Amino acid sequence: MPRSILHVDMDQFYAAVEMQRHPELKGQPVIIGADPKQGRARGVVSTASYAARAFGVRSAMPISTAWKLCPQGVFLPVDMPAYIAVSAQIHEAFEALTPDVEPLSLDEAFLDVSASGLLFGDGEACAKRVKADILERTGLTCSVGVAANKFVAKVASELRKPDGLVLVPAGDEQAFLAPLAIGRLWGVGKVAEAQFLRLGIRRIGDLLTTDPRLLRSAFGQSYVDHVLSLALGQDQRPVESEHRAKSIGRETTFEDDTRDFGLLRQTLADLAEDVAARLRHYGWSAAQLTVKFRWEGFETHTRQAPLRPSSAHGPALFALARQLLKEELRTDGRKLRLIGLSAGKIMDGTTAEQAELFGHSQERQSALDTALDKVNDRFGDGSLKRGNQSLDAPRRVRTGFSKD
Repeated sequence: MPRSILHVDMDQFYAAVEMQRHPELKGQPVIIGADPKQGRARGVVSTASYAARAFGVRSAMPISTAWKLCPQGVFLPVDMPAYIAVSAQIHEAFEALTPDVEPLSLDEAFLDVSASGLLFGDGEACAKRVKADILERTGLTCSVGVAANKFVAKVASELRKPDGLVLVPAGDEQAFLAPLAIGRLWGVGKVAEAQFLRLGIRRIGDLLTTDPRLLRSAFGQSYVDHVLSLALGQDQRPVESEHRAKSIGRETTFEDDTRDFGLLRQTLADLAEDVAARLRHYGWSAAQLTVKFRWEGFETHTRQAPLRPSSAHGPALFALARQLLKEELRTDGRKLRLIGLSAGKIMDGTTAEQAELFGHSQERQSALDTALDKVNDRFGDGSLKRGNQSLDAPRRVRTGFSKD
């Protein structure tokens, strides 16, 4: 059976949720992340509305840079419980279409609809159906790419935002990709893109007309094999259901490569809270944590350690991730372009045993997490807050709207 893959990506998701909750924000440059503290803060941008992007603000950009680019923006803290509640509705729409769903984040997923044709029609019909279902459930728009593989579907979903739908028929992958900028290829960051441009390679199709020996001498065999395969539109990876894989992860690519420990630490804190909340959503805990580091030059390392006891508690994940970050930075002096966090060895139940953690039993922490999720989902972030957080723990304090 020919594969039909959807890549569904919500439009400006965190900002869109905030603008729906607060209609007076519509059309304004809304920036979700840390308090910029007039350009002196160390957090990162989680999401920027399209109005903010017009000023050059982008996700994963240091919040201090965002403030300098757009000081008139509306800066809001991340309200993760609210976003998780909307995400649950979005994922219900996915699962109404197919059980083969691979979540990439709260607002993004791959769907394999190859076997859904008898019920819902071809890939394009499935894309229209999921867009309409999400709009009806949440009032929010998404963009969808439809293709025979994951890479091409993801590229397609990015081309006509917001509220886009791009179909790439099977067999047309190479022709579809050829006129696109070389930076659209996975693995081509700013440094590699600059190298390609110096060689006169501006479009993806240019790769296929360039002497492979020249490419190998500039980039190395394995990297060239990777980008040439993508340029041909080849990607055989299956859609891996989170329910089957039982692992949950998130990662962030920085706007500029960085070694700023404060920025890296805050990013890990945000990722840990997100992953922990998703674990609790499924009623799971993790017994293993993996932190992914992608350095300038695209070399990727991972560090892994057991979580004892297993946990679905954000500060517990963050404390271990922070230690792994310190160990990695001690062994490599380069800057990082990407950092990720993944919870593995998943088991049912958000706590596995009684243990002391940050001065409280894990059972008590799990009960607190559950209470936080329930109260904040119902009444909004800030109704109930975690107390006595250390300086290194991720802070979740809602301060209201600010235009500083």
